[in-house]
Amino acid sequence: ANEEMSDDYLVTEDVESIIRTGQITQRFTLDPRGTRYEVRGYTMDGRYAYVICRFLPSDTLLIITAYAKEG
Repeated sequence: ANEEMSDDYLVTEDVESIIRTGQITQRFTLDPRGTRYEVRGYTMDGRYAYVICRFLPSDTLLIITAYAKEG
């Protein structure tokens, strides 16, 4: 996740903001490790960006990746 974040000029605060301001846009339910969620929200500087995450059995939120899309 950190490498993808860096490529799109995202920092930890952006990921937190995306999750706080965002909405789940997709659910990936076929993954045997558990459902993944795509959350679309705003970065600290107002860009739309995405976080892919899942909940672990311990109820910890695992950030898989974060990225910004053009357009």
